[in-house]
Amino acid sequence: MLSLDFLITSLIVVLIPGSGVILTISTALVAGKRASLFTAIGCTAGIVPHLLASVLGLSAILHTSALAFQGLAFQGLKHAGVAYLLYLAYATWRDRSAFAVDTSAPAASAGGLVLKACLLNILNPKLTIFFLAFLPQFISHDGPSPAMQMLGLSGVFMAMTFAVFVVYGLLANLFRKTVIESPQVQNWLRRSFAASFAALGLNLAFAQH
Repeated sequence: MLSLDFLITSLIVVLIPGSGVILTISTALVAGKRASLFTAIGCTAGIVPHLLASVLGLSAILHTSALAFQGLAFQGLKHAGVAYLLYLAYATWRDRSAFAVDTSAPAASAGGLVLKACLLNILNPKLTIFFLAFLPQFISHDGPSPAMQMLGLSGVFMAMTFAVFVVYGLLANLFRKTVIESPQVQNWLRRSFAASFAALGLNLAFAQH
């Protein structure tokens, strides 16, 4: 059931910087607040497959069967997520013109931004684990069906995710002019973002579950 504990815990989880936050902030610095908005939409949409897996009971199956949990499907998703994070690290490191403002260059398409961000969260098996370990704690046996409660709580979590990511993007956009005018800051941020994506990828690669 929706409670203050659920809202506070969800907010803490959403505020913790992860791959989605890093992508949203870097996009805001590179392409502005409009682009960061579409990135936030994509990151939020990427939660849906993990949510559906939890609601349909697939997460419970994975949790109760160690063999299934370590099965090919989970490992495949995990390896794809690692590869995608390392690709983002490599692309960010190599993109020397990432923070340059060029009014003649075509802006990134909304669909492309959403897809890139959506893939980032779809290829994150830890989200399924999160829904498995987190949401069931707030399911009431005396309330509506567990599936409906899961959908309701997940909807609140997704709305909170979107709102927080939008705020991250807007805050990053405030510093965009300063970043663009300083080559030193650009290089430092580019390397920091690349290192962050690489670290997240390696952390996922060596995660036990």
